[in-house]
Amino acid sequence: MKVRSLLLDRHTGGVERRHDGRIAVDERNRRWCSDGFEIGCDNGERVRVAFALDCCDREAMSFLATTSGIRGEDVRDLMLAAVEHRFGRVNRLPVAIEWLSDNGSCYIAGNTRSFARDIGLEPRTTPIESPQSNGMAEAFVRTIKRDYVRVSLCPDAETVMRQLSSWFTHYNEVHPHKALGYRSPREFIATRGIP
Repeated sequence: MKVRSLLLDRHTGGVERRHDGRIAVDERNRRWCSDGFEIGCDNGERVRVAFALDCCDREAMSFLATTSGIRGEDVRDLMLAAVEHRFGRVNRLPVAIEWLSDNGSCYIAGNTRSFARDIGLEPRTTPIESPQSNGMAEAFVRTIKRDYVRVSLCPDAETVMRQLSSWFTHYNEVHPHKALGYRSPREFIATRGIP
């Protein structure tokens, strides 16, 4: 049926959530993207990580890790941590910021979308079966897995979770990006004179 285009389109909750087009933006705090990934440990345990990146400077503003599934509540905590990282403790963002994610249940949950709007984020989702539509987040996952996970000891979940903070710090402060003129996110931010 799929080959002959006889399947119905999946319902994704409305057109306003869709994102099509370029991911990178020229200004900070205009679009943030988020996704999750899994790290397998030597003992069979799995660590699931979710993160939020700014689509201009590529800074990983917040992340969370768990050995269970990532829930909507976790994503709401991730959103709040990203807002507080950039703006301090505020009730609502001073400007609306797009929040780009895939269609994972933790991202499209009604409570998560409502919370996002309440704090000034505009939830947007990528088209189904189109991971390249959130290519910046996908590239971040590849970088973390290639440059950090693969070269580190991962005997168990506890060890991996202890290392995550240093991996994210190194990524933000040292890891060069071609799109940022081979500077790290924090070096790029510093060259722009942004606090």
